[in-house]
Amino acid sequence: MLLLQFALLIVLLLTLGFIGVPLWVWLGYGAIALFIFNASLWLSGIYAAIGLILAVPQIRRRVLTTPIMKVMRVPKISDTERAAIEAGTVWIEREFFSGAPDFERMNQAIYPEVTPELQTFLDTQVEQVCRMATDWDIHQRKDLPVAVWDYLKQERFFGMMIPIEYGGLGFSNFAYSSVMAKLASRSFIYTATVGVTNSLGPAKLLLNYGTSDQKDYYLPRLAEGDEIPCFALTEPTAGSDAASITAKGIVFRGDEGQLWVRLNFRKRYITLGTIATLIGLAFKLYDPDNLLGKGEEVGITCILIPANTEGMILGKRHDPMGVPFYNSPVEGRDVIVSIDQIIGGVEQAGQGWKMLMQTLAAGRGISFPASCTGVAKLVARVTGDYAKVRQQFGRSIGQFEGIEEPLARIGGLTYLLDATRIYTAGAVDAGEKPAVVSAIAKYQFTEITRKLVNDGMDILGGSGICRGSRNLLANFYIAMPIPITVEGSNILTRTLMIFGQGVIRCHPYLYAEVIAIEAGDTIAFDQVLWKHIGSIVRNKARSILLSLSRGYLALVPGTKFTKRYYQKLAWSSAMFAFLTDLLLIGLGGSLKRHEKLTGRLADWLSWMYLSMAALRRFAAEGEQPADLIFVQWAMNYSFAQMQQALEGILANLPIPTIARSILLSFVRINPLSTIPTDTLGSQVAQALQTTGENRDRLTTGIYIPTHPDEALGRLEQAFQRCEQAEAVINKVKQASRSGQLPQEKGETLFETALKIGVITQVEADLMRSAESARFDAIQVDAFTLPEYQGNGAAFASGFSSHVKITDSAKLSLT
Repeated sequence: MLLLQFALLIVLLLTLGFIGVPLWVWLGYGAIALFIFNASLWLSGIYAAIGLILAVPQIRRRVLTTPIMKVMRVPKISDTERAAIEAGTVWIEREFFSGAPDFERMNQAIYPEVTPELQTFLDTQVEQVCRMATDWDIHQRKDLPVAVWDYLKQERFFGMMIPIEYGGLGFSNFAYSSVMAKLASRSFIYTATVGVTNSLGPAKLLLNYGTSDQKDYYLPRLAEGDEIPCFALTEPTAGSDAASITAKGIVFRGDEGQLWVRLNFRKRYITLGTIATLIGLAFKLYDPDNLLGKGEEVGITCILIPANTEGMILGKRHDPMGVPFYNSPVEGRDVIVSIDQIIGGVEQAGQGWKMLMQTLAAGRGISFPASCTGVAKLVARVTGDYAKVRQQFGRSIGQFEGIEEPLARIGGLTYLLDATRIYTAGAVDAGEKPAVVSAIAKYQFTEITRKLVNDGMDILGGSGICRGSRNLLANFYIAMPIPITVEGSNILTRTLMIFGQGVIRCHPYLYAEVIAIEAGDTIAFDQVLWKHIGSIVRNKARSILLSLSRGYLALVPGTKFTKRYYQKLAWSSAMFAFLTDLLLIGLGGSLKRHEKLTGRLADWLSWMYLSMAALRRFAAEGEQPADLIFVQWAMNYSFAQMQQALEGILANLPIPTIARSILLSFVRINPLSTIPTDTLGSQVAQALQTTGENRDRLTTGIYIPTHPDEALGRLEQAFQRCEQAEAVINKVKQASRSGQLPQEKGETLFETALKIGVITQVEADLMRSAESARFDAIQVDAFTLPEYQGNGAAFASGFSSHVKITDSAKLSLT
C-alpha cells in the first residue's frame, strides 16, 4: 500500500510539474505528502517554516534570494555585447527556450505570398535582366555588361527597398527576397551587386536613422542609381570582432565656425567599394574639445562620405575566389567631411554600433536566405534534369541508389530553406527584427547550400568540373565560401551568436536576472528568480514525461500529416530548455567559453526553428499533396540533427562518467528521430526527375531559360524529350529481354525494333530526338589552346584590366 501511495505521489509530482502549477499548489502537494506518510510533528514544523519562507516575499528575499544573488554566477556583458544582445527584437525563438512552445502563436505569424504586382515584376524586369547575361559571360567579362548596369538603374533594382515617395520601388522584405532568389539562380554576381545596395548599406541606415534632409537628398539618388553605395566596416584587425575597429574621426571647428570631422581609416572586403560614389563608414568618433557635448570619446559612429572627397583612396579591388563582383579595399587619409554627414545627425553620434546591430538583425535574415534558396532551387532543377538525362550501364543515373541519396538531400533541404526564407521574411515585414533568427538564417542557409552545391557537383561528375558556358554549378561551387565568411564568419555565428547571445536575450528569465544583479535590485531579482526555478522544475517534468511517452503527451495542433511532428518539437523544446538551464547552473558565465557545447546548442535551436518553418509553410499553403514527401523528409532530417546535437552535448557534460553513460544510453534507445528512410529518400529523388507539380512547386521562382542555346534550356529540353521517350525505350528493352529483339545496343537496336514492328516510325523519331538531345546535353566545353591561353591571360592580367572595367563602369553609372 505504501509503495502504491509513493508511486501515486511521484505521478502527481510529475503531472504538476508538467502543467507548471503555482507555488501554493506545490505547498499543498507537500502537505498532502506529509499527511499520507504520517510525518512527525517536528518534520511538519520544518515544512511549515519552509513554506512560510517561500510564500512570504519579504522573508524569502532576506533568507533565500539575497544570499543566492550574492553567489550567483552570471556572464559579464560588455557594452558592445549589450548592444548586440539588445539589438532587434525577440520573436518565436523565445518559445523554444521556454520548453513549452505556443504553436498556435507561432502559426499565426504572417505568411507572405507573391502578389500579382510582384509576379509581374518577376516575370518582366527580373526575367529580362537574367536574360541579358549568362553567368559564364559575366565571369569572362569580370563584370556585369554595361547594358545590365544601365537596366538595373533604369528599373530601380538598387532602390527596391526604398519607399515610392523617394523614387524607389517600395518593396516589402518578402518581395525583395523573391527578386534576390531569382537573380541568384542566374548568377552570384547579380545578388552580390544588388544585395548591398538594398540590405546593409547607406540606404537602409538612412531609412532607419537618417535625418529628413539626408533622406530627401540621398534616397532618390540611391533609388535611381545616381549614387552607388557601399558600407565600410571590416578592417585588417577588426573582422569578427567588428567593435574593435580602429578607424578614427576627430571633431574640430573650422575657420568659419562650422564643425567638421577629420577621418583616417583603412577598410577591406568592401563590396562595391571600387565603384561606389557614396561610402558609408563606421568609425570611432573622438571630440577632444567636447564640441558635441557628448564627451571626448563619443563612440562608434556611421557617416556618409562622397567618393570624390579629397583623401579618399579607391580604385583597387580584391579577387575573392575569382568571382568577379566588386569587392575592394577602401582607405581614407585626412578625409574631412561636415558633421552633418553623420547618419542621423549629431543626435546619432556614438550610436553607430547599435544602428549596425539593429540593421544586421533584420538584414541577415533576408538577403542570405534569398540568395541561398535561389541557388538551392537551381541545384535541384539541374541535378534532377541531369540525373534523368545522363545514362550509365544502360539506364539513367538517377535510378541508382547512390545518386538518389544526394538527390533526396537536395529536394528535402531545398523545401526547408524556402519555407524558412518565407517565414523569416514575413516576420521582418511584420515589424520584427529577430536577431537570433537572423543569425540562424545566415549560418544555416549558407552551410546547407554549400552542402547542396557539393552534392550537385558530385552528381554532375565530370560535367561539374569542366568550366565553360555549359557548366551550371562550378561558379556557384567556387563562390560558396564567400557567403560563409561575410557579415560574421560562420564559426563565430554558430559558437557565439546563435546560442551565446541568444540564450541571454531569448531565455524567459536570464537577462532580467543579469540586469537585476548588475543593478543590485533584490526585489526584481526575487520576482524573476522564483519564476525561473519554477520553469526549471516544469521543464524537468516535461522532459521526463515527454521522453517516456515519446512526445504523445504533448497537447499540440496539427493534422494527421503534421501532429506527430509538433509533438516531437514540443518534446525537443522541453529537453533543450532543461539542458540549457542545467548548463547555466553548472557553468555559469563560463558557458560562453565552452564553444563546442554552445555550438551544439546552436545547432539544436537552429533545427527547431527550421522545422517549425517547414510546418508553417505546409499549413499555410494548404497541405499540398505534392509537398508531403519533401515535408516528411525535411522533418525527419531536422529531428535527426537535433538528436545528434543532444548526444554531443550529453557526451561532453561535466558530470561523472557513469551518469553520462546512462543518459546517453537512454536518448539513443529513445531517440527523437533517425535519419529519413531510404524509401522516403527514393520518393524525393524520383520526384526531382519527374515532370509534375512536385518538382515545379519545389523550384518555383527561379530563372529557367527555354532556348536550347542556353545551358539550362538545353538540359531542360533533353529532360523533357527523354521523359517522353521513356515508354518507347522501355518497350524496346522489354522486347530485347524477351528475345523478340537481338542483344544489340544504341541506334542499331532502334532500327531493328522499327524494322520488325516493335515500335512505330513516330516512336522511332521520338527516340532519335531524345537520344540526340541527351547526347548534346551531356557535352562539356572544350577550348583550343589559344582560346584557353587567352582566357588565362585575361585573368592573369588581373588588376590593370579591373581598373579599366572600373573606370568604364563609373562612367556608365554616373
